[in-house]
Amino acid sequence: MKRVVFIGGGPAGLYGAILLKKALPGVKVEVYERNRPEDTFGWGVVFSDKTMSGFQAADPESHDAIIRDFHHWDAIDVHFRGETIRSNGHGFCGIGRRRLLNIFQERARSLGVEQHFQTEIGELKPFADADLIVASDGVNSRVRTHHAAVFQPDIAVGKCRFIWLGTRQKFAAFTFAFEKTEHGWFQIHAYQFSDELSTVIVETREETWRAHGLDGYTAEQSIAFCESLFAKYFGGCRLMSNANHLRGSAWLNFNRVLCAQWHHQNIVLIGDAAHTAHFGIGSGTKLAMEDAMSLVSRVARAADVQGGLRAYQAERSLEALKLQSAARNRMDWFENVARYSNLEPRQLAYALLTGSQRIGHANLKLRDPGFVEGYERWLAERSGVLDAARPPMFLPFSLAGMQLANRVVVSPMAQYKATDGVPDDWHLMHYGARAVGGAGLLYTEMTCVSPSGRITPGCTGLWNGVQRDAWRRIVEFVHTESTAKFCLQIGHSGRKGSTQLGWQRMDYPLATGNWPLLAPSALPYLEGISQTPQAMTRADMHEVRGEFVRAAQLALDAGFDMLELHLAHGYLLGSFLSPLTNQRQDQYGGDVAARLRFPLEIFSAVRAVWPAQRPLSARISASDWAPGGLSEEDLLVIAGALKQAGADVLDVSTGQTVADQRPVYGRMWQTPFADKVRNEIGIPTIAVGNIFEADHVNSIIAAGRADLCALARPHLSNPAWTLSAAAEQKFQEQRWPDPYLSGKSQLERNLERAAQAVGPV
Repeated sequence: MKRVVFIGGGPAGLYGAILLKKALPGVKVEVYERNRPEDTFGWGVVFSDKTMSGFQAADPESHDAIIRDFHHWDAIDVHFRGETIRSNGHGFCGIGRRRLLNIFQERARSLGVEQHFQTEIGELKPFADADLIVASDGVNSRVRTHHAAVFQPDIAVGKCRFIWLGTRQKFAAFTFAFEKTEHGWFQIHAYQFSDELSTVIVETREETWRAHGLDGYTAEQSIAFCESLFAKYFGGCRLMSNANHLRGSAWLNFNRVLCAQWHHQNIVLIGDAAHTAHFGIGSGTKLAMEDAMSLVSRVARAADVQGGLRAYQAERSLEALKLQSAARNRMDWFENVARYSNLEPRQLAYALLTGSQRIGHANLKLRDPGFVEGYERWLAERSGVLDAARPPMFLPFSLAGMQLANRVVVSPMAQYKATDGVPDDWHLMHYGARAVGGAGLLYTEMTCVSPSGRITPGCTGLWNGVQRDAWRRIVEFVHTESTAKFCLQIGHSGRKGSTQLGWQRMDYPLATGNWPLLAPSALPYLEGISQTPQAMTRADMHEVRGEFVRAAQLALDAGFDMLELHLAHGYLLGSFLSPLTNQRQDQYGGDVAARLRFPLEIFSAVRAVWPAQRPLSARISASDWAPGGLSEEDLLVIAGALKQAGADVLDVSTGQTVADQRPVYGRMWQTPFADKVRNEIGIPTIAVGNIFEADHVNSIIAAGRADLCALARPHLSNPAWTLSAAAEQKFQEQRWPDPYLSGKSQLERNLERAAQAVGPV
């Protein structure tokens, strides 16, 4: 390469230019910036201690200059409802954005990088001979916009408005404060970044912002409003703005940007031009600088520029997705402060600290053992455990008249091993092993209420006395040999019935012996492949309601502790709830209230025969993950109606309604839906979906995001998952079966030896 041009002189462009000039001294490196060298819009930027170690390796000179101007702090303060909760051990550094840019400008100048200020770049023709053009021109990138058809930016506008201000108040910790007004909640993110100055970001929901008339305020009026609202945190200091380029209101929406493609010909995007991360995790500048490190490393080593650009995108797009996932979680938390406003201050602070899911219970305990131990003790006292801290997953829990020893649930897992719906020795072994494995609550697989309501010929059922007696045998074993409670999940397959076993061709019809299907509408699950179901008549509905009631009565006779109705995953009752699968024109189709009518008839009929002291649950799909499917408003209506009908807990899952769904997977990926239902509707919830570590369970329960956590696949590979988690956390109160006690002591010794071999973290 002979010439490289950076469009945009922010942290991404300047740092990239520095690293490229270091790696390839003979290359002409130029930076073009529209503003003056001393201009900046914003105040401080934040880096973690870990981030700084990476910058030291990349360019020690700029790293050393930065740390000389750093303001370092270790604590986070959360102010809520008159209380201040402090957590230590977080290790952050702040520096003024203007000072950071000046350091980079000086460093770039010393290396021979050509810098051009107050230069607007309208088109790229002047750089036609450049080997590489780096678009580092920020969230509103003109380069990205000009080539939008190639870069395919996905831009989502946040639900909050924010204003980025400064103050001379000195904050002893990274500070979050929440104030409620007559129109809703406002919050500040504040931190000191120099000896004299601090950043203050004020944020609120769009509708709250408008209700206060802030959409008509000038910048000066908005600053005065914020000063008044949060005056007690500023110690008499004024708020200031350096956003002189803004006219009228200085409030912004955060735009989440992610591009499908990051390079085109000799053009490449870095920093906010390629992706953004919400300021709630303070990582936008970090991401930009790490982009620069990756780009230079890949391009400098590559045999050709295009190969280097492909390697850069492959490396950084994954990291950006991870960070954006965390940022999305944190942004969602701050957008929905009202959802958490009923939490006690301690729990709200814990929920905030772990809201991105990048910091879990174990990591928080490493950072601040005293904070977590005190919090665990507080949680335990609220759960009736006095004078003892314990991991949150081992807190007891009450549902109706049922007491659970802990918060771990063995999720329903289809076995496809029944004959004529009758569970056999396989099921006794399967459920028995997991019951003695330590979980507080054990679920059956979806058990069908009639032969025609089965998913496959191998599904368990409960429509006759033979099946009841076979289930009773298993229930009695669970009750005799464990402390686990046993929940029967009942359902009807609807249009997803009469299919092959799970390890065969899932969701495909049987080769022979298919039975007729029922559904709210005559829509096949797999177009051109699945059987077309019959749209249910009122007589069909009456018959199916009777089947559910019969199954509930048989479940009571069999001795189950709890019952759950399957209203999810595109099975019969779930198909009534979704507008994608319910296209009826009668009173059972249309708006969400009409689509709810038949599932509520079933639920109410079952509630009438199921004892009040035994919990009754419903499994719901909170999202169809498909255009035109269930909305957030639909979810809240459905959850509220089920609560009103007598549900004791909701088991919150998502998807599997339609075959063309597009879920967004990840760790604990469905937990936000359980969180939403629990904290907005006010009903206990069970979280499901890629929860596979004890730390996941501890974090979810401690933050109040759900009351129970259901794990499926981890229990397939390790029926004693809960016992293992207890040993790993040195929780001695967990009950082990007497014949397994020698295994307990050996596991604990082995874990202790492994910990000693690793040494202190």
